[in-house]
Amino acid sequence: MKINDPGTVAEVTAAFERYEQALVANDVATLDELFWDSPHTLRFGSSENLYGYDAIRSFRAARPATGLARTILRTQITTFGREFATAHIEFQRAGSEHTGRQSQTWMNTPLGWRVVSAHVSLLA
Repeated sequence: MKINDPGTVAEVTAAFERYEQALVANDVATLDELFWDSPHTLRFGSSENLYGYDAIRSFRAARPATGLARTILRTQITTFGREFATAHIEFQRAGSEHTGRQSQTWMNTPLGWRVVSAHVSLLA
């Protein structure tokens, strides 16, 4: 298995950047598209545990669309062959002193790269 093949890193980076743009713009359709449509998908947020694509989709549809801007402080993307990748960032929301962390596991599916697991938390 090749770790960090440059072409694969570029693909995952493009998918991640598309996700990030959709997140801060509250583009729910793109966010939904980029998560794997499966009951096995999960997302742990700062105040919610979401199991399955339907729960994640419902959360996104109901979430407020304000205060989503953030500055990414550090990004690390690692690919494992052509099938799996991880994306980790540290971020800071506008007006906040707290650093946030986001971890995503991506899988290459027939529809393209999709998030299969995500976790978001804030450091106190």
